[in-house]
Amino acid sequence: MKKNELVVGLDIGTTKISAIVGRMTEHQKIEVLGMGKSPSSGVLRGVVANITETINAIKAAVGEAEKNAAIKIGEVYVGIAGQHIRSLQHRGILTRADRELEISHQDVVNLSNDMYKLSLNPGEKIIHVLPQEFIVDNEQGILNPIGMNGSRLEANFHIIVGQNNAIRNIYRCVEKAGLQVKGLVLEPLASADSVLTNEEKEAGVALIDIGGGTTDIAIFQDGIIRHTVVIPFGGNVISRDIKEGLRIMSQQAELMKVQYGSALPMEYQKNEIVIVAAVKGREPKEISSFNLAQIINARMKEIMEHVHYQINSSGFADRLIGGIVMTGGGSQIKNCKQLVEYVTGMETRIGAPVAHLARTDIDEVKNPMYATGLGLIIKGFSDIGANINQPEMVGKEDKGKSKKDGLMELIGGWIKRGGDFMTENDEKL
Repeated sequence: MKKNELVVGLDIGTTKISAIVGRMTEHQKIEVLGMGKSPSSGVLRGVVANITETINAIKAAVGEAEKNAAIKIGEVYVGIAGQHIRSLQHRGILTRADRELEISHQDVVNLSNDMYKLSLNPGEKIIHVLPQEFIVDNEQGILNPIGMNGSRLEANFHIIVGQNNAIRNIYRCVEKAGLQVKGLVLEPLASADSVLTNEEKEAGVALIDIGGGTTDIAIFQDGIIRHTVVIPFGGNVISRDIKEGLRIMSQQAELMKVQYGSALPMEYQKNEIVIVAAVKGREPKEISSFNLAQIINARMKEIMEHVHYQINSSGFADRLIGGIVMTGGGSQIKNCKQLVEYVTGMETRIGAPVAHLARTDIDEVKNPMYATGLGLIIKGFSDIGANINQPEMVGKEDKGKSKKDGLMELIGGWIKRGGDFMTENDEKL
């Protein structure tokens, strides 16, 4: 890739819209050059509900990022979530005319492209086609079929589907903000790239990304994406419960949650209080820390019970040696980790997007709430690397590189990304 090539990740969330500008260092780390954020009032549970407000928020976030990075932004990688997202499993089959010819990159792309012809529910569109495992002439468990011989190539695919209208609205907002969508990425997949290690993906791990409007789940095992789901509950419902339960303003409820909230009420005495600052001429209000924690505990417990149900439904609950990794703004609630371990019985850690970061003066970007934005940048550079390694390079003998080495180089980016091939269909959403 070009030495100073830049990628911009645009995270259109329910509570905030953030834009992060990054470039790849010589040590394969992401150097953040600038970022911008803006309150999001036009998005509801991950879905655009007000086009005009969302466009204005995107412009504000991107404008701030442009100013901080001293560049002009034209293309962005955008995250997508929302309760309309669903996933399905499907097996594809490709019969080859000559079994003596090696399976090529194009064979795998053709097999992946066939998945876009699946019959879906009205109004749905495929977002990702993720190959999991390949089968060559009944030989199973193959992660990389390129270079093998065989007449019958099969693959198990994990397919991410979303509502066409929701996808179009994202494109519309971004384009009306004067930008081009370079790639559309499911948010839990982007977050997974920024906070999970390859060892965790191999051992088996569940990523739980608690955002403002949704809680996103991505389950990996043997280095392969196995299950994805979006739960339509996030940090906003906790703030709403605090507002209604304690009869305070929305702004005060969010502040109380962030500064004084806890997922475990038993750590407080019932007579402990905190003072809610006065607003608009009202008197300051005394709030019981115990009552605040009880409200947070009840809603967080409900969300985690949904998460636990989805993990069990995936069929991989007993194979997740890496346990649970939590990220997103909701993971910052005090004692959230302990509550998750109590509800699920699984070892849990908080995932911050620092492993792929170069040294930076922008410390804010290390917060778990920016895991998706950084993951979008990682995805962008993976696509750039994959596009550079074209099939025509395979088999060239320059610098002593063998045909097998060329093939492995070709698919290296794909394996690192968990099998997300970039096909011609990705540009037509």
